[in-house]
Amino acid sequence: MWNKLKKNYMFTNKSHPERGIMSTILGILSDGAIGLAVFSSFKTGGNESARLACAVMLALIFSIVGLVLGILSRIEKDRFYLFPNLGIILNSVAVIAIAFILYIGVFGL
Repeated sequence: MWNKLKKNYMFTNKSHPERGIMSTILGILSDGAIGLAVFSSFKTGGNESARLACAVMLALIFSIVGLVLGILSRIEKDRFYLFPNLGIILNSVAVIAIAFILYIGVFGL
């Protein structure tokens, strides 16, 4: 009976990398800050203060750091890759969103 139960479980010493978890947290914070900034700017008709721009630039810094942490933790061997992959995706979305916002601001639509 023990052999039957043992086949259903996979025993491993892998763990989630701490840098990958931090990358995911920074990605969530960055995406949330950008989303709130866009919503706030839309709600006021585009008349926002410079504080909002500073918050978006801080989100850009967070997302770049999170992207680097995600890539570094993805390189590690014998680790689970859920959080590094999720962090890379979330931070990439944040960087692309900021680039899109800057592109619209410069060239308009």
